[in-house]
Amino acid sequence: MQSSESNRRQFLTRSLAVTLTASSYNRVRGANERVRVANVGCGRRGLLRELIQIKDDAQVEVAAVCDTWKQKLEKAVEQVREFTGQAPFATARIHDVLARKDIDAVVIATPDHLHCTQLMEAIAAGKDVYVEKPLARNMKELIRAYDAVKKSDRIVQMGTQMRSYPQSAGAKTFLASGQLGKILKIEQVRNGYSPYWMSYGGETFQHEPPAEGDVDWKAFLGDRKARPFDPVRYQNWYGFREFSRGPHTNLMVHFIDLVHYVTDLRFPKRVVALGNTYRWKESFDVPDSVEVALEYPEGFMVRYSTRYGNSAGNFAKWFGTLGTLDAKNLSPRETWMASGEGSGEPDKLASALELPKPETVHHMKNWIDCIRSRQQPVAPIEAGYAHSVAIIMADEALTSGRRMTYDHARREVAAG
Repeated sequence: MQSSESNRRQFLTRSLAVTLTASSYNRVRGANERVRVANVGCGRRGLLRELIQIKDDAQVEVAAVCDTWKQKLEKAVEQVREFTGQAPFATARIHDVLARKDIDAVVIATPDHLHCTQLMEAIAAGKDVYVEKPLARNMKELIRAYDAVKKSDRIVQMGTQMRSYPQSAGAKTFLASGQLGKILKIEQVRNGYSPYWMSYGGETFQHEPPAEGDVDWKAFLGDRKARPFDPVRYQNWYGFREFSRGPHTNLMVHFIDLVHYVTDLRFPKRVVALGNTYRWKESFDVPDSVEVALEYPEGFMVRYSTRYGNSAGNFAKWFGTLGTLDAKNLSPRETWMASGEGSGEPDKLASALELPKPETVHHMKNWIDCIRSRQQPVAPIEAGYAHSVAIIMADEALTSGRRMTYDHARREVAAG
């Protein structure tokens, strides 16, 4: 059950919605006015650095920072002060940010289990939102968050930044031209040696572990079960299912969202998955190896694979009847190529060609631009809904050992 304090905060947050929605829009509608943004979650992803990088070009003011770890919060304050000359408002609680009338928009870069709740709270408070991926870990929270956004007039950008790569836009144009023929299969293999959830040394810290007195443990847990402070779970939350799900959701989400964007697809028809922990047998309960196969109603398959313990064999490719698109490791620093490789058709691609790289807008700046224009960004809430359906299907297939299907009319994932 929720506490009376939690209920009180939710009521106060909702009550701000009407007045803040109008005032926020009025403050940011001018092209030369700065958009006042709060960064919630100042850890690994570096979204605060991105905000600072675009601050002049996008006319952004980093007005507030929020993090549950005292030292990270202090570091974030100093980063902003160093590059802007002003110290932002700082707090460990997102509700303190949302209650401020001088905050127009919020960047949510917190652990996965908090994304939907904090998105809904920010929307209720009248803020525009940039929210990290994956949007949701189950259909119940996904539907609630999606409906909350659609009922509002807020601008929401998903943090699937591959949509804003020049190569992605080039691949979208190329595939739409039909030069690759009918798509038969799309695959990514994304391997590594040490899992990303062990980046701080697993159960033996490479650096000084966080001290209980420096952490707002309750704010980190959110709606998770209360328990004594655990520095391993706090610092390495990616490795525990109650906070994240594993590579088939946290890494595959980038790939599957790119597949949706480049091919104009929405939802898988059927999904199967296998996986387990074969190498890194510590206290973590997410798999270090996964294989996911997704079938789309348009008539082709998508495959995603991750293996930790051996980093060889990474690639991302689109296979068509007229050739193959090689997207390398899906990096914006690489050249994506198309060729007639693998095709036996007389009109296959005659020679290898480099995909075009049209000019694109920085993903974060695209969101800021849309806050001003009130147009939809490149990764809107619909993209977050679609990528979440795919990863939820994959996770339920993995954990149940059954093939999962999706009914869009009912918005249900079920075995079948």
